[in-house]
Amino acid sequence: MSIASVVIPSAAHHAQALSRQDELIKPTGALGRLEPLSAWVCAVQKCCPPHHFRKPTLVILAGDHGVSRAGVSAYPSEVTRQMLGGFLQGGSAAASLSRSLGIDLEVFDIAIDSEPDGIPDRVIAHKVRRGSGDISIERALTSDEVAAGIDAGAAIADELIDQGADLFLVGDMGIGNTTIGAALVGVLTQRSSLDVLGRGTGIDDQTFMRKREVLDAAIARGSEFSADPLSLLGEIGGADFAAMVGFLLQSAAREVPTILDGLMTTASALVATLVSPTAAQWWQASHKSTEPAHACALKVLDKEPLIDLDMRLGEGSGALLAYPIIQAAITTLRDMSTFEEAQVSDRG
Repeated sequence: MSIASVVIPSAAHHAQALSRQDELIKPTGALGRLEPLSAWVCAVQKCCPPHHFRKPTLVILAGDHGVSRAGVSAYPSEVTRQMLGGFLQGGSAAASLSRSLGIDLEVFDIAIDSEPDGIPDRVIAHKVRRGSGDISIERALTSDEVAAGIDAGAAIADELIDQGADLFLVGDMGIGNTTIGAALVGVLTQRSSLDVLGRGTGIDDQTFMRKREVLDAAIARGSEFSADPLSLLGEIGGADFAAMVGFLLQSAAREVPTILDGLMTTASALVATLVSPTAAQWWQASHKSTEPAHACALKVLDKEPLIDLDMRLGEGSGALLAYPIIQAAITTLRDMSTFEEAQVSDRG
């Protein structure tokens, strides 16, 4: 396992974009957050004005978690395997939205707790193990499995970039993963279980209390490794989280920007910043989910989400809905006339 260094996006092109925004036929700052968003695009693309991304790609990393056996979810782990079929057959929310937006969808089985029949080799080529350990009673992963997960994520990023991907949207699928995400965020933001505890798949009060007990124990154990991201992933993480960390770091190292989705991807991003703080400059936060831990993670990452629609689906659905906003930011900076071009003298 080796982790490449990450450079920061182009400060010069970021400055050029902001300067061009001031020359467009509108009052200064009138496009609100579209203006700094367009500057970010220029910085990551190293050009101004920017161009529309040529091959945006949604990447979903799927994995089961043994903690689901502790009764922390409204659904059994079999749902992860069933949803994999939904992605591949085109019937899931992520598949439907991707298709409507012209975005490629790639899904990978990192740690689903089964060996589904008829799944393309490409989907299972980077599988680390069947399910991650039950963090209520054991470690999630061995140190070798953490390394394998990070390597898997990095390899996926490399493969897709080599095939032309120039913007990633990232999503997740896995029963029990909000418990894992909340535990990681609790440790890394020094929050209690009550601060990060959410309803996940829509659990009842009894399940909610079981989830809190599991989080209390996991956060207490994980706190010992708050400065050691790899050991933390082994103690209370999961193979899909390790793969997401590797993916985020490698895509940043390859200078390909990423749109984060909800809790799972943002918790992974928080872990990744312990390895490479500069990687965060290659990411945008798409939305604010209803999971309390997600807001905690976004605050520490200093990321303001583009939308807030009370979503908690995962699958990259929030990232997909934020994508048209990024397109709008590009279009306005690229296609609007300047005062000089439009021969407008009064800037208001």
